[in-house]
Amino acid sequence: MLDQPIAQIQGLRVEFQTKDGPVVGVEDVSFDVNPGETVCIVGESGSGKSVSSLSLMRLVEFGGGEISGGRLLFDRKDGGVLDLAQTDQDLMQKIRGNEIGMIFQEPMTALNPVFTVGRQLTEGLRVHKGMTKPEAEARALELLKHVRIPEPERRLTQYPHELSGGMRQRVVIAMAMACEPRLLIADEPTTALDVTIQAEILALMDRLKRETGTAVMFITHDMAVVAQMADRVVVMFRGNKVEEGPVEEIFANPRHAYTKSLLAAVPKLGEMRGKAAPEPMKLMGVENQNLDPIPGTDQVLLRVKGLTTRFPVKGGFFRRTLANVHAVEDLSFTVNKGQTLSLVGESGCGKSTAGRSILRLVEPMAGEVDLDGVDIMKLDERGLREARLDMQMIFQDPFASLNPKMKLEDQVAEPMRNYGTASGTDLADRVANLFDRVELPRSFMRRYPHEMSGGQRQRIAIARALALNPKLIIADEAVSALDVSVQAQVLNLMMELQSELGISFLFISHDMAVVERVSHHVGVMYLGRIVEMGPRSRVFENPQHAYTQTLMKAVPIADPHRRKSEKDLNFKPIPSPIHNLDYDPAPSEYKEVEPGHFVLTTDSGY
Repeated sequence: MLDQPIAQIQGLRVEFQTKDGPVVGVEDVSFDVNPGETVCIVGESGSGKSVSSLSLMRLVEFGGGEISGGRLLFDRKDGGVLDLAQTDQDLMQKIRGNEIGMIFQEPMTALNPVFTVGRQLTEGLRVHKGMTKPEAEARALELLKHVRIPEPERRLTQYPHELSGGMRQRVVIAMAMACEPRLLIADEPTTALDVTIQAEILALMDRLKRETGTAVMFITHDMAVVAQMADRVVVMFRGNKVEEGPVEEIFANPRHAYTKSLLAAVPKLGEMRGKAAPEPMKLMGVENQNLDPIPGTDQVLLRVKGLTTRFPVKGGFFRRTLANVHAVEDLSFTVNKGQTLSLVGESGCGKSTAGRSILRLVEPMAGEVDLDGVDIMKLDERGLREARLDMQMIFQDPFASLNPKMKLEDQVAEPMRNYGTASGTDLADRVANLFDRVELPRSFMRRYPHEMSGGQRQRIAIARALALNPKLIIADEAVSALDVSVQAQVLNLMMELQSELGISFLFISHDMAVVERVSHHVGVMYLGRIVEMGPRSRVFENPQHAYTQTLMKAVPIADPHRRKSEKDLNFKPIPSPIHNLDYDPAPSEYKEVEPGHFVLTTDSGY
């Protein structure tokens, strides 16, 4: 039978044993994966999508799970159909890697830091395929060329920490494809990557699937990635499958209420065309939403001029400075009161360093930072402490920025206690009001961070940033780790606060669709400089710099009829920001292409 599905999951039930008794991770899930087909499994954190894939690999037992019901049928190349739920671990070891490959979400933890890339690539080939060392090395080189890693010969001798995130993920894909598996399971393989690298990796996986006929089970919460990759979509919610169908059908005509709300919460690039100011997203099931645009004002709140931050690279016996990392180079911009300026760019372009330099969490080398008439760069420690009443930061990872041992009410009250801005009943009322503002029940005030979901923790971080009534909030990738629907709620919350309290945001992100939704002005960063800057509508609708155009091309769009093809994606590798001590960069000079829309004329290296 040619049309035999490669994998059939039938009535899968997985339980986890906890102190409070068993918890059901997956209740009753059934679907098939056919040869040469990509099935995308979508859902939010905790919906059971990763548990399904780990069950198929029989790795779920190692995480404390137990398959308590259902069958996992797998069609082996030559061994007939096998129920993996009943297979012993010895046989599973032969199947894993050889017949079912897996790409994990976090490439750094999937690779062993103490072995070279070459050793890790050849290991599976020698175990499963019985190759000699030279044969395995030749095949490993071939695989690296296949996934288009630059200088593959050199990469074989390097260790994982010497590669960038995108390159590590390519190595993980090469390892998964090494033994030509019949089924490839990809668990959120691009979540942590930049837009351009994500676009390349998605195109690469699609090409490998076509060339080798492998079936792909792709797990993600990003609907735009689903539109780009899927043939069929399985939507999961709280451990159950709620909808399944061809990708065009799911996007054009979703049946289940959860699928509808999931698609409504996805910001799509191009949605804000023709709109002068940002406005909140219309979410399903939310009553009395305020969807008015937020014009802001023309008054300048923050003025940054010539900001430059470099980090020394030390080495040798006396730890001398040998070179500098040019993280931020001659950056100038303004942010108006009640408006949002977004800085976009890929990892390593210096956007987070720019945000931290403005708050002087990182000391800049040169430049002026003026916040509402106060020269931040000239302040001593005491003056800086006072200035921070007016500027706060929301970090990317809310778990790392909250204290795990403090109750949430104390974390939100802490800035007010530190600065003495409120005390006694006044303080208690203010904390309760802040919980209301970020739409968290007051009963959460006595909880600890580990008892909250990611989106709820990010709301606490926002409440804490609001505690001192700041004029400026720097949000560093504040929503990048959140699920789609939670992300939409947090973005709407930030915009509501802006329209009511007149707060200005410096919004740092690599997600172009989110930036288009929230920004008044946009600055595109590349290698420490702003290469293009202007009103959001002009930068998005009329991008002038080659790098901005590349970024726009790479963004996946949540519409299966507008897929990107690999030939559109011809990206240049990003050069190194490390320069010798005698390197003297040229100052940034700009040309005004339309009123308020500037493009860098200095050579940006792109």
